[in-house]
Amino acid sequence: MRAPRIGTRGSLLAKWQAEFVRREILRATGVDAEIVIVKTTGDKLNQASFSEIGGQGVFIKELEEALLNEEIDLAVHSVKDVPTNVPSRLCFPVICRRDDVRDCVVVAKSGQTLATLRQGARMGTSSLRRQAQLLHARPDLDVRELRGNVDTRLRKVASGEYDAILLAKAGLDRLGLSARIAEILEPGVMMPAVGQGAIGVQARLKDEEMGAAIAPIDDFETRQSIVAERALLGALQGGCQVPLGAWARIERGELIMDAVICSPDGKEHIHKTDSADPQHARDLGQRVAEALWNAGGGKILEQVSRQRG
Repeated sequence: MRAPRIGTRGSLLAKWQAEFVRREILRATGVDAEIVIVKTTGDKLNQASFSEIGGQGVFIKELEEALLNEEIDLAVHSVKDVPTNVPSRLCFPVICRRDDVRDCVVVAKSGQTLATLRQGARMGTSSLRRQAQLLHARPDLDVRELRGNVDTRLRKVASGEYDAILLAKAGLDRLGLSARIAEILEPGVMMPAVGQGAIGVQARLKDEEMGAAIAPIDDFETRQSIVAERALLGALQGGCQVPLGAWARIERGELIMDAVICSPDGKEHIHKTDSADPQHARDLGQRVAEALWNAGGGKILEQVSRQRG
């Protein structure tokens, strides 16, 4: 196998993930890779809201173009950033073993939790999923837009601009910032984003030798969980800015999925759960999507779609 060029975004977290994949490939194949930084739309416009810059795909579009143009051989993504529609000439030969799926709270004043924050506390998040579930748990909170990479967001809460912010626990763990976590939110309180905590490695479909060489670092349990979650997302035609959370995992040989659709104001909260053989992951995702849609989730998603134009 030739030494691959691994494309990644330039944020600290993205570079950590690319370096992790580089080490895994070296361990599995004995071949060392080169890391190439690619600037994405989401990074260039990191103060604009997702709705302003197009939402879905803003963190991976340029990486996919670099792959298709053969400027890089592999691209490393947070799976939660990957749109449901992937270019037909690209594939994911590797989904790495998933880290913690949960969200966590970082606070300006130590000792506080989601339950003990003052009434009307300023809560920062760029995610409609998090906003909706936050307001379901605490309708009195003042939820405000928060963009920027992890260190920018941490500075904003430390300065008191926000009373608290929500972040993915896996990202803080990877950056060695777990000590900043005030509270970890269980999925029953804050259902994770589809793909949260998982790293995907994208390649050209025609590059079969490369795909076969790195396949040993693929994790079957994580892959089947991601297949189920992305099938759910695809069936509901959801992007990364929908009030939808899902978590699939294998327990005692069975693939179990929980999923939530919540209205943006938090007042409507629809939760469904189901299970299947891990080999039927796609069917499970589609089945849970249908159950959510029929229980009123469809109306919520249609309303969100209309509001976002």
